[in-house]
Amino acid sequence: MTSTSKSIYYGTSSLHVECSGDFLLPPLRQLPRSPVRVALIYNLKGEATQESVQSSPLFNSPDLSSSSPGTNSNEASAHADSHVALRNDLYAEWDTADTMGAIRAALEERHDVIMVEANREAYQKLLENRPDCAFNVSEGLYGVSREAQIPAMLEMLQIPYLGSDPLTLATCLDKGRTQEVLTYHRIPTAHFSVVGSMDEFEDVRVKFPSIVKPLHEGSSKGIYDASVVRDPSGLKREVSTVLETYGQPALVEEFLPGREFTVAILGNGKEARCLPIVEINYTALPPGANPIYGFEAKWVWDTIEKPLDIFSCPATLSGDLRISIEETALRAYRVLNCRDWTRIDIRLDGQGVPNIIEVNPLPGILPRPEDNSCFPKAARAAGMSYNELILSVLDIALTRAGFQVSVLETPVVAAL
Repeated sequence: MTSTSKSIYYGTSSLHVECSGDFLLPPLRQLPRSPVRVALIYNLKGEATQESVQSSPLFNSPDLSSSSPGTNSNEASAHADSHVALRNDLYAEWDTADTMGAIRAALEERHDVIMVEANREAYQKLLENRPDCAFNVSEGLYGVSREAQIPAMLEMLQIPYLGSDPLTLATCLDKGRTQEVLTYHRIPTAHFSVVGSMDEFEDVRVKFPSIVKPLHEGSSKGIYDASVVRDPSGLKREVSTVLETYGQPALVEEFLPGREFTVAILGNGKEARCLPIVEINYTALPPGANPIYGFEAKWVWDTIEKPLDIFSCPATLSGDLRISIEETALRAYRVLNCRDWTRIDIRLDGQGVPNIIEVNPLPGILPRPEDNSCFPKAARAAGMSYNELILSVLDIALTRAGFQVSVLETPVVAAL
């Protein structure tokens, strides 16, 4: 989609993005001085996220009271309790008021912002206000295409927007379909099976240990310490839990034993570049916990008051391993037609080969360093502030959408 009637002008006194590595083209190292009207589209966490765990239908469920693999009995009991209670994770993907305020403040350094909640009134609000573009971070709530709903709406209204298109968003939310595409293109990923019902359970052929995940979730929803299983009874328990709790198929993956990384990517086409790689340090987890960055690690054990020292960025890597991780991530980014930005999770297999374990075209961007949000952490390691990250990725999207960019000797405000 192009827009030939609008221009964004860059001036020599614009704020520059300092970074380590050439991950942005020179024109994108400067932020636009002329405002455009940006619709910030979001889902906001509400009081429902604070409901008592006793309201969960799984509270005290006998199916979840057994020991988690790799724990002693006391630790297993604690893990099982949290595993039960935290099934009330419906709104885990949505953003907080603090995050939305930080994104808005960043955008308002250069642009005019319209706030649009991603609900049933969103279409009418966008139709009436006709923003120049949209900064979409909405996750949706219902249906396997929920992340694609707002982008499809924006395409219908011919409003350029940040991020991947509806097809890519829907594909990446389906972990099994994503792995099928990656496998077709010979991009390494864990061996897996999809279980749609307990009638299909007997047909599952997996190696142990394995990990069980909901097929259509993000933000580690449905991935708990007990999701790592080492025997058929544990596998049956976790598959049944996913089917009953999330009302969707279960993805059963071979558990990869190696180091884990996450790679933030900015840009499009041949200009797409990786930010400094983040490594997840599992020694920071509670004793006996399985080495996964699941729901407890992300949202329970890691708090603002007592943050886990769980990330290293830039990761300590040999040159060959860093290149291999970046090449694998960029291949997946391009094969899946990701746009503007994406965070890709990678884990090494037993031979040290990087495997894709998740593709996140709607990356989390919590603003404070103590939030331990990986994309902003990688950006900071590249020398970018939070505001510079937000404005730069919007520049990338606007350039892709056909907004014309001119570099001038003095700052000029464009007439829109």
